[in-house]
Amino acid sequence: MTLPTEPIGSIPRPRALQEAWTEHAQGRLPSAELAKVQDQAIADTLTRLEELGCPVLVDGDQAKPSTITYPLTGFASLAPDGAVIPFADGHTRQLPRLTAGPFRYQVRAETYLRDALRHTDRPVKQSVVAPSALSLLYPGEPIGGYSREEFLRDLADEAEADIRGCLDAGAHCVQLDFTEGRLSLKLDPSGSVLDQFIELNNEVLGRFGEGERARLGVHTDPGADHDSTHSLDIDYAGLLPKLFQLKVGNFYLQLASEPDPERALKIVADQLRPGIRVFIGVTDPTSTTVETPEEVRDRILLAARYIPVEQLGTCDDAGFSPFADDTSTSRDLAFAKIDARVRGTELASAALGL
Repeated sequence: MTLPTEPIGSIPRPRALQEAWTEHAQGRLPSAELAKVQDQAIADTLTRLEELGCPVLVDGDQAKPSTITYPLTGFASLAPDGAVIPFADGHTRQLPRLTAGPFRYQVRAETYLRDALRHTDRPVKQSVVAPSALSLLYPGEPIGGYSREEFLRDLADEAEADIRGCLDAGAHCVQLDFTEGRLSLKLDPSGSVLDQFIELNNEVLGRFGEGERARLGVHTDPGADHDSTHSLDIDYAGLLPKLFQLKVGNFYLQLASEPDPERALKIVADQLRPGIRVFIGVTDPTSTTVETPEEVRDRILLAARYIPVEQLGTCDDAGFSPFADDTSTSRDLAFAKIDARVRGTELASAALGL
């Protein structure tokens, strides 16, 4: 028996897929041909994860344009000038802005899951965007004939359907990506926006039964795009107590890149409650250095001083390529780090007598 270990989600796309995305965007490659290249990348991703001995697989988000905007593909009522997310290295990401209602997902995550399950009989995890992230689509000025309250009701319904579709399709677990949690404290140090995010996410999560919530999780990180972050400078202590209010059975926490991981672990220990599992990040996707299995082991053993082993698991700090155009991390580097996570988790499990 070993501690459970899971990937977070995105993995860098192979060069053929990156080129196919570009050609499709320029109108030189039909959608059907792009889909073929995506399917090949999905199959290769799953095979390589199996070969590394990963007990839980992901499709690496090979067919997603981004982990945030996948539901919006083909949605017409959007303008490009939405909320801007600044990163520490100076680059930014910009969300679209909703221009009219009603709001409806155009693509559901279960589509990606079903495609992945055609290629493997191993457990497959599916990540979904948290409704709190998509709540940022609504502009500051009200949309005529479509209030923010109406939008949030529609968003909650769509997010529930996105999650439920993945559970029904056979996901091992469904992970809500909540990168905006820590970022919200940078944009609003009072914490009121974070409170709104928690309330909205719990509105959706509260619609699931206890057994279903055991298969739900939430992932938080300070961003991981082009080897940079958007909120690593924000004190984790402001987020963690509120994060653990979310109604899920699994928490996936960035920790390897945290300046003071032991301080964060002490806060986590104060928030533990029965029936949840905490997966700690043991590899840093924003670093070009591959962790050794022994380094991973030692990070886990530190965490085991604060988190009971029956409630402990391991993961990567974040996805390796959350946006399809992010080529800052090579595919081989990502798999090398995943291999270190798997091997290091085995070493820690043995050291813990599991």
